[in-house]
Amino acid sequence: MIFVSRSEKETFNFAKSLSDKIKPGNIFLVEGNLGVGKSVFIRGAARGLGVKDSMPSPSFTIVNEYIGKFPVYHFDFYRINNPVELFEIGFEEYIYSNGVSFIEWPSKAGELLPVKCIKVKIDFKNDERVINIKWKE
Repeated sequence: MIFVSRSEKETFNFAKSLSDKIKPGNIFLVEGNLGVGKSVFIRGAARGLGVKDSMPSPSFTIVNEYIGKFPVYHFDFYRINNPVELFEIGFEEYIYSNGVSFIEWPSKAGELLPVKCIKVKIDFKNDERVINIKWKE
């Protein structure tokens, strides 16, 4: 699935529209360069899942938890230096739960990520964000 967004609002609304396809236990690996709209995409999906809270980036806390239709976990691994650090926050307990996990900078997790993940790649080209989603549940 490919979507071309021309604004932050379009990115948010597109992600929000996907919420009816999201199921408990889904894990989204959200990749893209700094400032490309990863957090905007995650906020939109979370809003579609009923999360009412504002959602600041979890850059310094690694994970933020929210309640909507089911638990929503927003991870940001940008500051992770070693995947072993994820054990300290109980990473596996989050991703193998009945919540939905959104992970920014997933490559920092190394081999700790499960095989069955939904990959979201956001690229910025010519004032447009190209959002490519591979649903491999």
